[in-house]
Amino acid sequence: MNIRVLKEFDAELYQELRLKALKLSPEAFGSTYEREVQFSLETFVERIKPMDGKFVLGAFDEHGSLVGSVSFVRDSGMKSSHKGNVYGMYVAPEAGGQGLGKKLMLELVRRASSYEGLEQINLIVLSENVIAKKLYKSLGFEIYGVERKALKYNGQYFDEDLMVLYI
Repeated sequence: MNIRVLKEFDAELYQELRLKALKLSPEAFGSTYEREVQFSLETFVERIKPMDGKFVLGAFDEHGSLVGSVSFVRDSGMKSSHKGNVYGMYVAPEAGGQGLGKKLMLELVRRASSYEGLEQINLIVLSENVIAKKLYKSLGFEIYGVERKALKYNGQYFDEDLMVLYI
């Protein structure tokens, strides 16, 4: 596995993986397949373009296929720039069980920790996603709150756990 920051030329691969994630795990994301399938490739180019305080990591298998991704965005507010957020963590089912999620998150934490003044990394995870919560806890994240009925999909509500890692 090769993990690296995605660049604009990776946009098509990222778009395919993102749409797959939204289709296979619709309850796990705030967006929907129906919404994002309408986005232009340029939208995905802008989404993954590395910027100061923002990057998207991609995990590539031995065939060069993008099989996992996770995003980091640092808060830009004067009073909140000590915080950053994890978004869109996903590992394709065919790449599961290899510790790829942990490798992605370790690389995210390593890169994010290099930002001067960054003190904490926040993420949100479905309360019932036991596997993801176990991963995040193994990296030192802790639950600091629960948002009841955070998401509603097909008439069903989903709670989300708010987690933080102090660095």
